[in-house]
Amino acid sequence: MIARYTRPDMARIWDDRRRYQIWLQVELAVCAEMARAKIIPQGDWRKLQKACNALLKRGGVDPKRVDHHEGITRHDVIAFTTAVAEEIGPISRYIHFGLTSSDVVDTSLSLMICEAGELLLADIDRLLKTLKSQAKKFEKLATIGRSHGIFAEPTSFGLKFLGWFEEWKRNRARLACAIEGIRFGKLSGAVGVNAHWNPEFEARVLENLGLEREPVSTQVIPRDRHAEFLMVLAICGSSMERIAIELRHLQRSEVAEVLESFKKGQKGSSAMPHKRNPISSENLTGAARLLRSYAQAGLENVALWHERDISHSSVERIAFPDATILLDYALHRLDGILGQMVVRKQNVGANLEKAGSTVFSGHYLLELVRGGATREDAYAWVQSCALASFEGKGEFVSLLTKHPDISKILGTKKIRELGSLKHQLKNVPEIYKRSFKA
Repeated sequence: MIARYTRPDMARIWDDRRRYQIWLQVELAVCAEMARAKIIPQGDWRKLQKACNALLKRGGVDPKRVDHHEGITRHDVIAFTTAVAEEIGPISRYIHFGLTSSDVVDTSLSLMICEAGELLLADIDRLLKTLKSQAKKFEKLATIGRSHGIFAEPTSFGLKFLGWFEEWKRNRARLACAIEGIRFGKLSGAVGVNAHWNPEFEARVLENLGLEREPVSTQVIPRDRHAEFLMVLAICGSSMERIAIELRHLQRSEVAEVLESFKKGQKGSSAMPHKRNPISSENLTGAARLLRSYAQAGLENVALWHERDISHSSVERIAFPDATILLDYALHRLDGILGQMVVRKQNVGANLEKAGSTVFSGHYLLELVRGGATREDAYAWVQSCALASFEGKGEFVSLLTKHPDISKILGTKKIRELGSLKHQLKNVPEIYKRSFKA
């Protein structure tokens, strides 16, 4: 991922030096179990452990040395083990003993994905706090709801945030589940038959690394686990875009209910000094597109030839660092937008007023049916008053009171009661109560 969209904590996980450190930790965990099983003599184990720990303390092998050896061997893991041997000497003969490359690479990838996932969970937790705070802040601010981009019925402005709050609770649960789904490793060898290390040995090593043993592997961990993780990131991207689209609409000149923060010295357009564009929300829409593309690539990685081919490898070298780095950045930016946004209450009220009282038409339809009218008649009566109101022939509620059939069934008092925000939003507090209680 380009530096523009990269935050340091997430980037550190995917750094080449960090990756080789984790590879070495996996190799060392295997050696520790070999020592416990007395395959490595205790004297050799102490020497190996000391040398590897000292190497890790120095930051691990130099990625440039790995690159140098890979330029010759054309094999990254052999290049890595050669670089380790340069650092610790002949005792390195125990490194990679009984393993195939994917034992190290796949197990390490699981560890890195889990670590990245935990950072993303922390990002979501921060976002949830902001959404909850904004939902509470705007609970009692009435606004016009829209469907198909058209004025629908009044709602609470805070319900926008509360709905997003619930969605991101679900996203958090999905991500936590996906992390557990990828918390698996394998040391089962070239075709997964545990030819060199039995399943018990494998499970003990993986447990010490904080992973579970893949029940049935091939040369690799099955890629449905990886696809699931990328799919969850894509869903998070789509949820993020849902918010961004709403904020972009609310910032349109014709609506003008919301403003993104605009810092001192910021410019909106190189040609039009008056512009204040929704660039952050638009940025998130673009990020969501990329996140969905990584999910598509992850799905295509599931079907590998036989016990393994490497068509998935190039995809994963890009997709996992980029997707996690991008979502980390985007969640941070989204949290900033929502926390610092300006809600122009005066314009919210003006748009609600502009919508007029016709937005309560559904209440009259149902109440007339309750009063004995057929649905077809009730709909036609209410619609005739609404259309007359649109044509400037009177205010909607007043027209309803003058309609002989409607007034006969409902009466003036009931008509005016149904056309009120108090009636429309009476159950909003209960929605809040149930959401925050859950």
